[in-house]
Amino acid sequence: MEILSAATMLFLIMDPLGNLPVVLSILKHFDKKRRRIILIRELSAALVILLLFLYAGKSILGFLHVQPETLSISGGVILFIIAIKMIFPSAGSITGLAAGEEPFIVPMAIPMIAGPSVIASLLLLSTQYSNHMFELSISVLLAWLGTSGILMFYGFFHKLLGERGLKAVERLMGLLLVMISTQMLLDGVKSYMDLQ
Repeated sequence: MEILSAATMLFLIMDPLGNLPVVLSILKHFDKKRRRIILIRELSAALVILLLFLYAGKSILGFLHVQPETLSISGGVILFIIAIKMIFPSAGSITGLAAGEEPFIVPMAIPMIAGPSVIASLLLLSTQYSNHMFELSISVLLAWLGTSGILMFYGFFHKLLGERGLKAVERLMGLLLVMISTQMLLDGVKSYMDLQ
């Protein structure tokens, strides 16, 4: 898998534009300087978690006795569900934080940035492309940098796109993710059929 296509897939799954309203609601109670500190801390924690799962992915799957084909099929299904939720979002979002409570790892680093679907994708990529770990690390870093850029300048993007614009972009990202997830599912089924 090419660096840019892997980075694009991970970026779409991280869905920073879809997470902007949640970030705004979590950070609105803090002053500007504190917001930056919180965001940098949460983004750094997310990067560490993503790289941990990227490099430990093969060991985790080996321990659980999960085949790459199984992961590809289940990963495709999970991504498809996430994509459908992006296209048809449910009303409201529960952050699990009281007003003014400072987030620490949850819910911003996990599951907003390093969510289950991103972790499942990293497990899949690290298994399928185990001899391209450097390229995968670059892909993770690029996706993380894109997400960080959008979340660090959340005020600018919110003003530029507005609520309706953010929703439209999130739905577009969801449509792209449907195609990626379907391809992942088909690849998994094809690999499984080849084994039989």
